[in-house]
Amino acid sequence: MSIPDSLSDFFRRFVPYIEEEMRAVINDGLQPRQFNVMLNYHLGFADRQGAPTTAASGKRIRPMLTLLSCEACGGNWQAALPAAAAVELLHNFSLIHDDIEDRDELRRGRPTLWKVWGEAQAINAGDAMFAFAHLALLRSVERGAPVERVVRAMRAFDETCIRLTIGQHLDLSFESRGDVTADEYMRMIEGKTAALTSAACEIGALIGGADAKTARAFAEFGRWLGIAFQLQDDVLGIWGDPALTGKQDSDLANGKKTLPVLYAAERDARLHERYLRVGGLTDAEVQAVRQMIEAAGGKAHAEQAAEDACAGALSALDSTGLDNPACRALRDLAQGLLGRTN
Repeated sequence: MSIPDSLSDFFRRFVPYIEEEMRAVINDGLQPRQFNVMLNYHLGFADRQGAPTTAASGKRIRPMLTLLSCEACGGNWQAALPAAAAVELLHNFSLIHDDIEDRDELRRGRPTLWKVWGEAQAINAGDAMFAFAHLALLRSVERGAPVERVVRAMRAFDETCIRLTIGQHLDLSFESRGDVTADEYMRMIEGKTAALTSAACEIGALIGGADAKTARAFAEFGRWLGIAFQLQDDVLGIWGDPALTGKQDSDLANGKKTLPVLYAAERDARLHERYLRVGGLTDAEVQAVRQMIEAAGGKAHAEQAAEDACAGALSALDSTGLDNPACRALRDLAQGLLGRTN
């Protein structure tokens, strides 16, 4: 994703501190070496031998949302660093398990954890990442966050864990079904994608001292933002440039049931029969089916839905009445999602 100029300073300022906090949580000095290497490898901090590396480690958008939301509400972003680390560690827990469940062999251009160390060890490492995420959030008290606010944040955090797993449950169930609808897909991404971006913003607002109404508005901002992000990803997964998206194969070649496909299949019986009931496509078929989806309105519908979701996010942010550099950075982040190419 191309970061707007107004956001660049925040990313340069915050990301090193986020990663320092993540390292402090997972590197307690008491772990067996290989166990520690696995955690650092997945997070992009080390190679498979444990040597420090500068491998791709994700955009860190979710923890940035936490810090920006905290600062937008008048809080001290440093008090929210443990919460930001918690959000990113939870995200990575879900990625480790998703890679196993989806049989994905690459993550950010490197072999996934289970491909290097096996499924059993990867599941165990994912479980550890989940526990470290909770420990990270509890460190907020040490940074001066009021205990009662940390408790409220922990409740939102755990509710998000449930929504994430329900979203993954639905996503996995779609793989064996030929009758998935566009409405069902939207409910699935509410859990699998939007739940965590919503929690990232809500928790940041809570740590930042927001009242209940404002915290809810930030949660709503994050929810719509997550939906917009996923829908834009759906469009890029079919029409994006692989050199920019980093995806070796189109979502069509992998048989993925995303909004453009599902919307179009509800309007073109040929698509429903060929794609939803049969599965993925050969390289020769991808271009023809891509054109069918576009002709049936799938691309235009997904792009409009992404725009509507972005508008919903901005409306929620506006409802807070806040206007400061961090709040404007959140607005720029939301608007930047629609123009991204990766």
